[in-house]
Amino acid sequence: METFEKIKWMELPRDVLVGHGVLEEISTVCKHLGMGKEAIIVTGAHTRKIAGEKVLEILSDDGYEVSLVEVHSVSEESIEQVKEASKENKTKFMLGVGGGTIIDTGKIASFELGIPFISVPTIASHDGIASPRASVKNKNRGSPVSMQAHAPLAVVGDTEIIYSAPYRFTAAGCGDILANYTAVRDWRLAQRLHNVEFSNYAAALSEMTANMIMENANEIRKKDERSAWTVAKALVSSGVAISIAGSSAPASGSEHKFSHALDMIVEKPALHGEQCGVGTIMMSYLYGEDWQRVREVLKEIGAPTTAKELGIKDEYIIEALTSAHKINPSRYTILGDSGLTYEAAERLAVVTGVIE
Repeated sequence: METFEKIKWMELPRDVLVGHGVLEEISTVCKHLGMGKEAIIVTGAHTRKIAGEKVLEILSDDGYEVSLVEVHSVSEESIEQVKEASKENKTKFMLGVGGGTIIDTGKIASFELGIPFISVPTIASHDGIASPRASVKNKNRGSPVSMQAHAPLAVVGDTEIIYSAPYRFTAAGCGDILANYTAVRDWRLAQRLHNVEFSNYAAALSEMTANMIMENANEIRKKDERSAWTVAKALVSSGVAISIAGSSAPASGSEHKFSHALDMIVEKPALHGEQCGVGTIMMSYLYGEDWQRVREVLKEIGAPTTAKELGIKDEYIIEALTSAHKINPSRYTILGDSGLTYEAAERLAVVTGVIE
C-alpha cells in the first residue's frame, strides 16, 4: 500500500481581540501568552500619539520593560532599525501599533529575529493585520516584494481607535476583502492550468469573508463603530485564510497585480485597498461574473470605483492593466503570461466605467 506522506503546517493567531476598548487588555494578552517581560513597540509618528504611547504606559505600569521605536516606511533600513533596537534591549517580543506600514515592518523584523509578534492595528485598511505575509516596496519604485513572516501570535484591534480613524481607511479595507472573489477564481484557474496547490478550506473562508462585506454593506456605510468592527473581523478572517493556504493566493490575484502595477506607475497612488477594489470590478468582468454588483457595493460603502475617484489618470489605468501580468509572474491569473493588449485594456476599463 502506498505510504501517505503529505504534511500541512498552518500558523494561526492564538488570541484575537476585536472590540470596543480592548487596547486596555493588552497586558492581559501578553500575560496569557507568557511572552516574557522585555518588549519593544514599533509605531509611527502619528500612531504613536493615537495608541503607541498608551500601550507603552499600560505595559510599563504592569512591570514590563518596554522600549519604543518609530518608523516611517516599510524598507530594509526601517527593518534593520527595529532589529538593532530590539537587540540592544534584549527584546523577548514585539508589538506593531499602527497601520500596514508599521505592522509589516514589525512582522518582518520579529520574524528575522525569531521572536513573537503582536499586531495592534489602528486602522482597518488591509488583511496584513493577521496574515503571515508582509510587503516591502522596492527602493526604485519597482514591484513590491511579498515576504514570508510569522502570523501574529495575537491581534488586538480596538474598534474605538479604528472607528476614530478617517473612514477612507475602513472603506479601503472593504476593497481589499472584496478582492478575495477574483483572487480565489485566479487560484482555481492556476490549479486547473498549472496544477498549483489549492485549498478548498482556505478558498471557502476567503469567499465567505468577501460575502461578509457584500451582506453588510448597508451597515458599513453608516460609518459607525459597528461597521469598523465588521470590517476588522473580516480582515482577520482573510488573514487566517492566507495562513491556512500557506500563501497569499486566496486573497491576492490579478486585482492585486493591477494595484501593484499602479504603485509602480503613479507618483501618488491611491490606498492599496482602493486600487484593489477597482481592480476587482474589472477582473470580475473578465471572469464573466457580476461585476456590477461589486461596483454597487463599493459605491454603497463609499469606496472609489473610477479612475477619477482614485485620483489617477485614465492612461495610467490602461498602462497598469497591460503591465500587471509582469508582477509576480509565478502567480498565474486570468491576465495570463502575455497580459492584455492596449485595446483590450482600454475596452475593459471603459465597459466597467473605470474610465470614461
